[in-house]
Amino acid sequence: MKPSSNLSLLKSLRTRDSPFLLTRTMTQTTDLLCSDQQQEHDVQIEKPTEAAPTSLSSPCRVLSIDTRVEQAWAHWKKLGRPKYIVAPMVDNSELPFRLLCQKYGAQAAYTPMLHSRIFTETDNRNKEFTTCKEDRPLFVQFCANDPDTLLEAAKRVENYCDYVDINLGCPQRIARRGNYGAFLMDNLPLVKSLVEKLAQNLTVPVSCKIRIFPNLQDTLNYAKMLEDAGCSLVAVHGRTRDEKDGKKFRANWGAIKEVRNALRIPVLANGNVRCIEDVEDCIRETGVEGVLSAETLLENPAVFAGFRTAEWAKDSEEEEEGYVDGGLDQGDLVVEYLKLCEKHPVPWRMIRSHVHKMLGDWFKVHPQVREQLNSQNILTFEFLYGLVDQLKELGGRVPLYKKRKLDIPHGSPPKGLES
Repeated sequence: MKPSSNLSLLKSLRTRDSPFLLTRTMTQTTDLLCSDQQQEHDVQIEKPTEAAPTSLSSPCRVLSIDTRVEQAWAHWKKLGRPKYIVAPMVDNSELPFRLLCQKYGAQAAYTPMLHSRIFTETDNRNKEFTTCKEDRPLFVQFCANDPDTLLEAAKRVENYCDYVDINLGCPQRIARRGNYGAFLMDNLPLVKSLVEKLAQNLTVPVSCKIRIFPNLQDTLNYAKMLEDAGCSLVAVHGRTRDEKDGKKFRANWGAIKEVRNALRIPVLANGNVRCIEDVEDCIRETGVEGVLSAETLLENPAVFAGFRTAEWAKDSEEEEEGYVDGGLDQGDLVVEYLKLCEKHPVPWRMIRSHVHKMLGDWFKVHPQVREQLNSQNILTFEFLYGLVDQLKELGGRVPLYKKRKLDIPHGSPPKGLES
């Protein structure tokens, strides 16, 4: 079924569940946690000191649309209406990285996408999902194509998060093979059944992250269907399923604005964020509650604090204001990230990925250091701290930049940057 045919389908949706069986599954990782290189350890979820802030009274309820909309906004306002949000990134939005972004201005975050079936079947699931009391507000994201399996996975995390999110936007081939993410746009009754199953059985709200259809009306009908099914918040990636390359395809903020105007629940935007000014421009142009950032944060986790990499500082159209060395560089951020990993262990593959992305500009200056990292099969914190020290000793520092005149939105510095 082609996406363009969904307009008529949206008008005739039925409420019955239409579960699909998984045709392929994601490969389970066997790498070690950074806490121990001799044997695998489960990382226990650190239980919050307080219960998750919910606006939902009890599961299995049938509420009017007006009541559900009112509860959706009450919950969002209770969380402080966060504007700067870490997007879900497979293997890259884990707890230590979320906490690092939070220190530099992020106000909420998504977990990496978790596979609902694998999450319910494996005893080592805590290796993929960890949290702590500081890690809030938090969206826990699952991919799924079976409502019962999704609910089973969601029930295991609902006490540790503020939203359970359904991934309806992943455009990668693995999502096509597994029949989840953006490829569920071809089976809208199933999407509706996934949302309804969670909305009627969880004590935390349900959110959905979606991509747009090529046809705007299909997108609006899709978003309205999610709202009617019980979704309390929608995050809209302003690209279609086929527009995978963020550098080649600009996100359609106009479509996001139309979704925002069509829905009564909170709406977030995703796409075209290179710096804090892009975030503010997106909110102003679309009217959304907040903005998600993904790829930009991987290179520069301090984006929300107003820092820019040299590339975006030089390309700024506001050159008359000027950008200066902000007293921070990616090497500093790597050290902070590694310290968080020592406190909150995660698989080494995640750490390796972040080190590569954050030190990318330095590696261009000193490629021999990158080769040392690539050739190191077994990582240790000692080795990684030494890698950063070596880069600093070699010189050619690559700083992050800030406006000559400090310009932090809303008049207060982010956490960790107070003078």
